[in-house]
Amino acid sequence: MSVFTPDEGSDPTALVELRILEGPNLYFSRAAVKLTLDVADLTAADEARVRAVGSALGLRSLRPGPPGTGFRQRALLRLVTQLVRRTAHAAGTTRLGVRTRLTSDADRLVVVYPWRDRSRARALGEGVVAVLDGLATPEVAASDVEAAVDRLVAEAGERVRAVGRGPGPTTLRPRVPVVAVTGTNGKTTTSRMIAHLARTAGHHVGWSNTDGIYVDGVQVEEGDYSGPSGAGLVLAHKAVDFAVTETARGGILLKGIGVVANDVSVVTNVSADHLGMQGIGTVDQLAEVKGVVPRITKKTGWAVLNADDPRVFAMRLTTKARPWVFSREPDSPALREVLGAGGRATTVIDGWITVLDAHGTDPLVEVVDVPMTLAGLSRFNVENALAAASAALAARIDREYVVAGLRSFRPDAAHNPGRMNCFSLDDATVVVDLAHNEAGLEAMIEVMRGLRRPGARLLLGLGAVGDRQDDLLEMLGEIAGRDADVVAIGHKQKYLRGRTVEEVDALLRTGAERVGATDVASYDTELASLQALVAQAGPGDVVGLMCHAERQPVYDWLDSMGATADGPDDLAAKVRAALDEGEV
Repeated sequence: MSVFTPDEGSDPTALVELRILEGPNLYFSRAAVKLTLDVADLTAADEARVRAVGSALGLRSLRPGPPGTGFRQRALLRLVTQLVRRTAHAAGTTRLGVRTRLTSDADRLVVVYPWRDRSRARALGEGVVAVLDGLATPEVAASDVEAAVDRLVAEAGERVRAVGRGPGPTTLRPRVPVVAVTGTNGKTTTSRMIAHLARTAGHHVGWSNTDGIYVDGVQVEEGDYSGPSGAGLVLAHKAVDFAVTETARGGILLKGIGVVANDVSVVTNVSADHLGMQGIGTVDQLAEVKGVVPRITKKTGWAVLNADDPRVFAMRLTTKARPWVFSREPDSPALREVLGAGGRATTVIDGWITVLDAHGTDPLVEVVDVPMTLAGLSRFNVENALAAASAALAARIDREYVVAGLRSFRPDAAHNPGRMNCFSLDDATVVVDLAHNEAGLEAMIEVMRGLRRPGARLLLGLGAVGDRQDDLLEMLGEIAGRDADVVAIGHKQKYLRGRTVEEVDALLRTGAERVGATDVASYDTELASLQALVAQAGPGDVVGLMCHAERQPVYDWLDSMGATADGPDDLAAKVRAALDEGEV
């Protein structure tokens, strides 16, 4: 992946960013160049001038609309598309796929085209920018526009022709089965579960995610490997015979996906997160990004989709793969539709995780016997277990190993660090979870409620990373203030991402105060907030910590205080104690 932007202090240019995507992406199922262009000159130009530029490019019927209007924006999409094609033709490329998009900035457009030769692809992008820059000069503005366009395009084409051959894309054709997992919430837990099920079956599993690269459960590289480099490192490891790739929104948008195809794809859900970044402003647009993963699933493979999420369920229409849906509701219309079309489904029937297909039903394991569901308490982890079981079976892992793996994968720091880890400390319970957005926090509070004894309290260590929209940070504060009895803010100093501690603090407090929570203490670290809350906890209370920045220090402190990780039996006992009737 390469990114080119104008140097600070350089002359004004139409180039905002030239990004080389190494693999399948939002726009194409292969490597592509993404140009973000500033077309302010054409946005503000009079209609006659824009019409003349369009005419020179072969768009005789272009209707540019008045300056600064939505009609002008859409006319410029057509114009820039044609400009890229004309420049490519002048360079000797007779056919080129081009896709364009509007942005939230009326003066900026995105144009994307696939590539096979890095050097020439970059040169083509620079050539398009050179034409736009040339059109903005006073000399061209006062001259014959159509003749100027012809000259500028010809010159740009000649420069591209003169560029020597460069390297091709690094996109890999996997030699082993690949399961690709994406979604807003649950993708890390689901991918960890799939890797565990495959290892239970005897596979040597490589797994890439936002934390690093793992081979057979051991971290071999640390860092964010949710993009093409992660897939490359996993698939390059000679011992690996089964790969699980966790693919985040940023990896798709900023780098592309590192493999040409996957055998099984999983989409857990799509909800508001990271909106306002990289041109993604709505949940529908975010779903479109996540949908790239099933879109490149092999025709002979399976797309495992959440039937309870309409945006995810709709992805069955954009993939060549066979649909395998999962839902907690066995009577879901989505399940009936997929089963009627020859697909498969995984659901919960009479408390059993059950697979459905044209041949009937296959009960795998009782939900209460799957530790990750926290005795059936965690709705989200029930869904994650359904997704993981579906993906493993779709990847041809034998049923017996899937069942054994579901029974043995535990919600602790060894198997699933940072995700619903529960501890007993004195007579209180501590829950440590990433809970990085609204859905994650609500899922965490759902678990905390299920573990709280009657009359006891919920104490929450609230925190958030800085690169979230203001309204999301306020909503986290509102959820905390509404649902917890005691709230303490623990800041994530390493993840402020352009904000100040004071900004994050104020937004979280604004949300909490909306629901009457005004007595909220603040601490510099996650650990400090946890320590303060534990000091206040009484018998049966549950302390939750939204933990991202200091996971290991938190574990170390809990260990030093004599805390013990809760196993399945411990959790089942706490769930029983939380119910007045003493029944699960």
